[in-house]
Amino acid sequence: MNSSLPAPSAARVPFYRDIRVLRILAQIAFVAGVLLVGWFLWNNMVSGLARIGGTFSFDFLDNAASFALSETSLPYDPATDSYLYAFFIGILNTLRVIIVGIVFASLLGLLAGIARLSTNWLISKIAQVYVEIFRNTPLLIQLFFWYFVGILKLPRVRDSIELPGSIYLSNRGLALPWFTPTDTFVLWLVIAGVSIPFAYLVYRLLGRVRAPLIYEWRGGWAFLVWLALALVAAVVLDPFLPSIPEIRGFNFGGGITLSPEYAALLLGLVVYTGAFIAEIVRAGIQAVPRGVVEAARALGLSYIQTLRLVVLPLALRVIIPPLTNQYLNLAKNSSLAIAVGYADLFYISNTIFNQTGQTLQVILMIMAAYLVISLVLSAIMNLVNSRLKLVER
Repeated sequence: MNSSLPAPSAARVPFYRDIRVLRILAQIAFVAGVLLVGWFLWNNMVSGLARIGGTFSFDFLDNAASFALSETSLPYDPATDSYLYAFFIGILNTLRVIIVGIVFASLLGLLAGIARLSTNWLISKIAQVYVEIFRNTPLLIQLFFWYFVGILKLPRVRDSIELPGSIYLSNRGLALPWFTPTDTFVLWLVIAGVSIPFAYLVYRLLGRVRAPLIYEWRGGWAFLVWLALALVAAVVLDPFLPSIPEIRGFNFGGGITLSPEYAALLLGLVVYTGAFIAEIVRAGIQAVPRGVVEAARALGLSYIQTLRLVVLPLALRVIIPPLTNQYLNLAKNSSLAIAVGYADLFYISNTIFNQTGQTLQVILMIMAAYLVISLVLSAIMNLVNSRLKLVER
């Protein structure tokens, strides 16, 4: 007796039951809904501006700013420079805080995170107290503390605290030695920039050398090559002249002076963010398998060598993703600069829309600026993370 299986049905599934078609239709409907909401909001905004006699325009940015700034990264004249230029100055001032803050917060967090795991009871407890205090108090309160209780209570300029290296600390800020650019400074910058690819080439070539002293420190050797080229160019071109701060009357002359507002904001952001980074570093180190550490010590590596060559490179795969969030938080928390009077992006933008009344346009500019800064930070950290993550084969 022969038995045969029933032939499969040749009928196609109706499109309204096809999961692939339904997914595409759902995405189209979602995009259409977003566009519809955006069109509604745009029309509502335009009609609202028309009722009060306004228009959605950025022409006001060409007008003279006509307000002074307490701190500028570039030359600024309120009588001739526009609102757009003042807004650009605010972006530069914000980047000064973010970039320097990220560097120092990372160093502080790394040291505090390692100290949290120290076998020395005193060092471990000091690091723990630091982390618990600054993680669990509001950043705004900390900024007020550093500004009003810390920096403004320092001695006057004439009674400044003089530190080694012609560094002065007073209630006017921190005065540091600096340099004055000459006519050849731009050419020197170009040469220093061109030297970076050459140093990277040296790094790649040294990676083929099997000598431990050269292979392990190839990054340092490449940096020394770049530094040597930059120094030779500096000696030949003489691109800048040293400037040493001096007390002149009621203020400092020469060098560079970090204002009390900038110093308080930077100190507050570094100490606050460093406490969070410390916990991330501690968790990353503890995520490294104990057997790996024991194997490194069994090979005769010292504690520092084990930490530098084994533990931290492995811990970075755990540290980088949450570290990105902290960098983004630092960038956005820098908007609290208005609390201590530092002329950052938000502070200057607030002055612009108070003078012009163009609140909507200025708020959109602020959001766009912080969005671009955050996206750039995220892109850099994602690139670093992609280079460090484990790739399964």
